[in-house]
Amino acid sequence: MREDPSFQRDDFVRDRYSGAFPPQEDRPSRAKLFWRRQRRLVWPAIVFLVVMGIAGAGVRLLYDAASEERFAPLRARLVEMEPLPIRHIVINGRGMTSEASIDEALGTTIGHPIFGFSVERARQRLDELPFIDHATVERHMPDTVIITLVERTPIAVWQDRGHFMLINRAGEEVSDQGLTGKNAQAFLQLPLVVGEGANTAAATVIDALNHEPLVKSQVAALIRVGNRRWNATLKDGTTVLLPEGEEAAAFTRLARYQQSMRLLERPVQSIDLRLPDRMVVHQPPQAAPPTEGTKTDPSSSPPPADSTKQP
Repeated sequence: MREDPSFQRDDFVRDRYSGAFPPQEDRPSRAKLFWRRQRRLVWPAIVFLVVMGIAGAGVRLLYDAASEERFAPLRARLVEMEPLPIRHIVINGRGMTSEASIDEALGTTIGHPIFGFSVERARQRLDELPFIDHATVERHMPDTVIITLVERTPIAVWQDRGHFMLINRAGEEVSDQGLTGKNAQAFLQLPLVVGEGANTAAATVIDALNHEPLVKSQVAALIRVGNRRWNATLKDGTTVLLPEGEEAAAFTRLARYQQSMRLLERPVQSIDLRLPDRMVVHQPPQAAPPTEGTKTDPSSSPPPADSTKQP
């Protein structure tokens, strides 16, 4: 017997809605829809909180590193966790200061942990060294320490009332503690300035002298006169009278005369350059005349002692 298709379809519909078959979920529940919508907002919020936590930890680390007291416990933990040895120590600006004294003041060396020393205390010890005006010490991760020095470089030796001292460009005394060996030999080449106020005025005249090496090689000392102008004493004892405030021009004239006539090597008593349009050269005093009865050779008589003037 053939079944009626319409009968079967009606029975299926009736069984579906009467509970004979489990109902199928045509759409998700409200809770699932809510969490699906919120998931797009929750993940960015979580990422934002993680980033803010890392940034906060970094700021706190920098804050602690700025203070020796706050950073000391953290440094001790870092040393215990991972030594991170120093592989490079870079020193900038070193001139008169020895490397041995810098290493001692730093308080660490290559192979030691990079967090195993205090940057602030190392800087303070470096500042106490004789020729250093101020210093900076930096850690550059992962294995480098950089030291930058600004030295109080001496430019002259100042003689005042029988005392000798090294001075810098500002005229301030530079300690000569530990001045031995090669450094001591270098200081023998520094110019000598003499007299009251010579220390504070020395930089200008020394700069002018350095521009004329022919003259500098003949100068033994620079003497301050009346705290307003300079005399230069040559190595053979000749005195050169320099004009007030015009030392550079006077040294240029001397260099020209030295090149043309070897003036600075002649046996004269003084050279007066205080007038801009002329030079006055004073000869040594004439020898005493021979007594009666003493024979002299006319060919050996010294030249007259009159002053020589040259434009």
